[in-house]
Amino acid sequence: MDWFPIAAGTFKVLALCIGMFFAIKWHYDQGKKQKEMERREVLRAAGKVAAIFVLSLLGLGLITFVLVSRLSVDLSFP
Repeated sequence: MDWFPIAAGTFKVLALCIGMFFAIKWHYDQGKKQKEMERREVLRAAGKVAAIFVLSLLGLGLITFVLVSRLSVDLSFP
């Protein structure tokens, strides 16, 4: 009964090491494939993110303006 923790621990460490090796190898191989991505695709994605951010900011401003108008909040400067 004293040998079980040693055997189970050894198996666990061995399985984790093998899994980590293959995970690192897979990510390294995927990185090599992704380096071939064109610059145009990256710029297009960044443009989409920027456009979504600006549109959401404008929408939030519009919603805030409508809400303030409906609640009759006075925001004029003195």
